[in-house]
Amino acid sequence: MDRMMTIKDFARRFGIGRSTVYRENAKGALPFRKIGRATRIAESDASRWFANLRQS
Repeated sequence: MDRMMTIKDFARRFGIGRSTVYRENAKGALPFRKIGRATRIAESDASRWFANLRQS
């Protein structure tokens, strides 16, 4: 199982705002997973998102 992080943790780690995280999700570039009422991002998805930024 992949390690999961919160939206807040993801935004802090990559130095972006929460609204940018949600915008990336809306574009389909960053998938979220709902666990009950909590929203989480998998480490592998975060790494893939960052790698795609560097290639663009």
